Amino acid sequence: MSETNTNKAAGTPGIPKLAIVVVTFKRQELLAKLFDSFCTLTVAPWRIVIVDNEHSDKTERMVAELGERTDELWGAPADGPDAEGGTARVVYAPQDDNLGGAGGFSAGVKRAWELGAEWFWVMDDDVMVLPEAIERLEPWTRDHRVIQGSRLDYDGGDFYWQYHFIESLGIPNPIAPAAFGPEGYRPMNTMCFEGGLFARSVVDEIGLPDPRFFIYWDDTVYGYLASKVTEPIVIADLILQRTRNIANWDIAGLRQLNGTSDMNRYHIMRNRGYMMQYFRAHGDYRRITFGLGTAATFAKEVIRLVMVNRDSLKTGIPALFRGMRDARKIYRDRTWKPMPPLKDR
Repeated sequence: MSETNTNKAAGTPGIPKLAIVVVTFKRQELLAKLFDSFCTLTVAPWRIVIVDNEHSDKTERMVAELGERTDELWGAPADGPDAEGGTARVVYAPQDDNLGGAGGFSAGVKRAWELGAEWFWVMDDDVMVLPEAIERLEPWTRDHRVIQGSRLDYDGGDFYWQYHFIESLGIPNPIAPAAFGPEGYRPMNTMCFEGGLFARSVVDEIGLPDPRFFIYWDDTVYGYLASKVTEPIVIADLILQRTRNIANWDIAGLRQLNGTSDMNRYHIMRNRGYMMQYFRAHGDYRRITFGLGTAATFAKEVIRLVMVNRDSLKTGIPALFRGMRDARKIYRDRTWKPMPPLKDR
């Protein structure tokens, strides 16, 4: 990087105390691509928190090397020490157990919150950031507290994300318009932890992401909860590109149905129990319509098995039924409580 770009990255005003939170697990090749992309950012983040669900020596070395690279590029963070007196821009957060994506993001946001972050930009390890991503996000943070940037797919084409959540059914709206008007954004009532950006005040009000989801629906429900305290938006500005090629079924060139695993299939159904609990806590649970949404979700997963993961039919169907069984157990748990707000801590 040239001296001019170095100065720009370190000195140009960006998003105040922006912490990038990454969750990774046994995908060092993908993580290396993400780390390389961090070093192309034209505005430096305040902190980069790497949650390692594998607690791998290799990942720890990679994180240390990233710290050396960012120090060379950007120097010390302009905002000074964090709440714990540290000055390292890159923070390693290893976990003793694999907490899944949900637990990883909960731990990562908590760690960044403890350090004093004011904004949280969360992502998995299978993306890369675009150089001007922070500059593109920053203007929107002046009037909004939850922002979801647009993404490119693995092949560089457009990636459609279902930004509208049908609360009565508990499913994403598959036919929500993809185009943006002249204002460059659309209101949303969900979120994706693949590039979602949210303010500290939101975390204070709705709490940390719920680790009990393990994987799937955790970001959807977090966006739903955020929509109770603010108006989240999805913007046309491109900020990320996916770096993992996933088998999929192209539906008339308009939508894609990606392949997945039996573990995901189980949690897709099981975690509707947690979704029901949150809906019930906020007065949005309607038994009949939510049941229709659950049936639609089950049918979608069967279609996914047939069209994309046919080799997994024998194991995939039982995984869906196990998930439904355990969802009922969660919903019947009268001791269940939502994640607490952090504003009183």
